[in-house]
Amino acid sequence: MSYAVLFSGQASQHPDMLPWLESAPAAAESLRLMSQRIGADWRDLLHDAKRRSDNAFAQVLITGTSLAAWAAIKEQLRAQPAVVAGYSVGELPAFACAGVFTTDQALTLASQRAAVMDQAVAGLKTGLLSVSGLPEAAVFAACTGLHIECAIQVNASQAIFAGTDEALSQATLALQANGAVCKRLEVQVASHSSWLAPAAHAFAVSLQEVSFAPPCCPIALNALGALSRKPIELRQALSQQIASTVQWSSCMEAVAEKQVSCVLEVGAGSALGRMWNDRYPDIPARSLDDFQHLQGALDWIARHTDT
Repeated sequence: MSYAVLFSGQASQHPDMLPWLESAPAAAESLRLMSQRIGADWRDLLHDAKRRSDNAFAQVLITGTSLAAWAAIKEQLRAQPAVVAGYSVGELPAFACAGVFTTDQALTLASQRAAVMDQAVAGLKTGLLSVSGLPEAAVFAACTGLHIECAIQVNASQAIFAGTDEALSQATLALQANGAVCKRLEVQVASHSSWLAPAAHAFAVSLQEVSFAPPCCPIALNALGALSRKPIELRQALSQQIASTVQWSSCMEAVAEKQVSCVLEVGAGSALGRMWNDRYPDIPARSLDDFQHLQGALDWIARHTDT
């Protein structure tokens, strides 16, 4: 029986995330490589809300801690995942997990990705707004005249929208008047929207310097909402997703079609696990961040994958 791995994106990082991580010997090298870039005091820095949401810090943190957590657990699993996917910046650790490139390369790419994204919106105040309770068409109808774009498609009644701070503030009032639940995310750029087109182009150039190996398993791609194992498609999709809508609903569907027994979310928070359980209650999902100890996660996976 097989399992899938989903890698968390930005906005769920918190000071108490993955509390067992530093005590796992297999995680040490990934944490060392990450700390070289953002400092060994990264946990303390997570108490600072501004630093926590800063792209240059957060994207490296998400990539590094996710790959450290994966390093800690993978050697104790009897089989590789049947399929992997990453949510937004989570695609970097997903690609590394599947063997497309190394942890060190993933961390370098995270730094480069954050830098070009920040440059693309320099001088602008932009961000992301989570909206639930209304379909996408109704959101745009309620926000006529406001320049917002759908950044991430979650399900029929939930999506994340990108825009300027002013537009998102006005959208929040309009949408709440229509019964929607709105929440600003701890992300300081209008990710996955046309604002980031220059960043997508610049990141594509950076990716040309990286050798892409065929993955050990299919990867569900944000930009396409479909599985692929072709390095040329992986390379194109990884840059394209920066400035286009993340097809997360379709990614979940593609993962489910692999008929896995369970789904493990690797990273901070449990947002992806909740999304999965809401949509596919017959295929259990948990996040590593749900467990106080690594062994608890291993025991859970074993229960669901033993034949």
